[in-house]
Amino acid sequence: MSPQISQCAGMRRDDICLYVSLANRSRLEAIIKDRNSAGKAVWRAEIVLATADRAGTHEIMRRTGKSKPCVWRWQERFVDEGVDGLLRDKTRPSRVPALAEEVKLSVLAKTATETPANATHWSRTSMAKAAGISPSSVGRIWREAGLKPHRVDTFKVSNDPHFEEKVADVVGLYMRPPDKAMVLCVDEKSQIQALDRTQPGLPMKKGRAQTMTHDYKRNGTTTLFAALDVKSGIVIGECQPRHRAREFIRFLNKIDRIVQKHLDLHLIMDNYGTHKTAEVQAWLAKHPRFKLHFIPTSSSWLNLVERFFAEITDKRIRRGTFTGVAELEEAIDDYLLRHNASAKPYLWTKTADEILAKERRALEKLQAIKSRYQASDSEHSDVRSQAPRSRFVGAAPMGAADDV
Repeated sequence: MSPQISQCAGMRRDDICLYVSLANRSRLEAIIKDRNSAGKAVWRAEIVLATADRAGTHEIMRRTGKSKPCVWRWQERFVDEGVDGLLRDKTRPSRVPALAEEVKLSVLAKTATETPANATHWSRTSMAKAAGISPSSVGRIWREAGLKPHRVDTFKVSNDPHFEEKVADVVGLYMRPPDKAMVLCVDEKSQIQALDRTQPGLPMKKGRAQTMTHDYKRNGTTTLFAALDVKSGIVIGECQPRHRAREFIRFLNKIDRIVQKHLDLHLIMDNYGTHKTAEVQAWLAKHPRFKLHFIPTSSSWLNLVERFFAEITDKRIRRGTFTGVAELEEAIDDYLLRHNASAKPYLWTKTADEILAKERRALEKLQAIKSRYQASDSEHSDVRSQAPRSRFVGAAPMGAADDV
């Protein structure tokens, strides 16, 4: 039964009668008994129950210690919104007026098109000073717009003239690998340093992260040659002291020995010079099942083995301490064994069309920015060419007055 207030024409306001259903009464009593209930929710429930029990306004005021307008307000709130209305306060306008839309747009425009005179990017404090508002207001405007001026991401658009062909070729191998063939992503992680810290680090404990010294001792380097099987995620790896053509051929021989002979091998590689030497070409001519697919220049993100290199660096190398190259190579070999024991393939999701569309948008944006800069430079050069030169005409060279 919904809450109701009945009031006869001749009755006073404090003689109000309020009817509470059994379900609402049980909820109100539960709120009063619950020790975790907010204090204001408890006395609001007491007002409603006392009203339902025919207590007068003055009696309810005595029991709860609240004023008459307060008692009336929560009686009416219960009638309008039920028990749920007692558990929340109505929203009230802020004492501080909201920022005008023009101010927000001005902050966003400054953030996107201008920089402060003494810095490369805006901070909340510098923008607040320039816009005449508080730093917290600047932070809210940026947060709502999704802007983070303190962060910068790196990028590089490939200038490879065969970019589209190579992307379509490599992505096609990822998403539709050929039958009776294995697709391997091959690359070298060169110059991996065997670093040892100058002092022992402190272990992690509550309130403090694990520590390690910022300086280190160099104990030599190694190069990890790796070939990632796109289908299974298994990595064929080998550490070698250098990364010349002869080391690369040695690694190709290892792949040839491991992979079953009836399978063709499609190797996805970057454009490093070692991969294209005459020695390598001669070796490939003798092993026709090896077919090379080169990614575009400046596009290492297209080679899935880079994902594996990022993981081994983050999980095993960066925070490791190694007293020598042998210890480093042992750690790498151990990581490879554990990785291959539970290998999972990396799933490529972007189609070639999506990548090419994004690349075209980037090129168009770069071209627009370049055109705008060229137009700005042209305007400045016109201004310089039209600048008055009479100030210098007939003037004596510097130091001439001293010679007279």
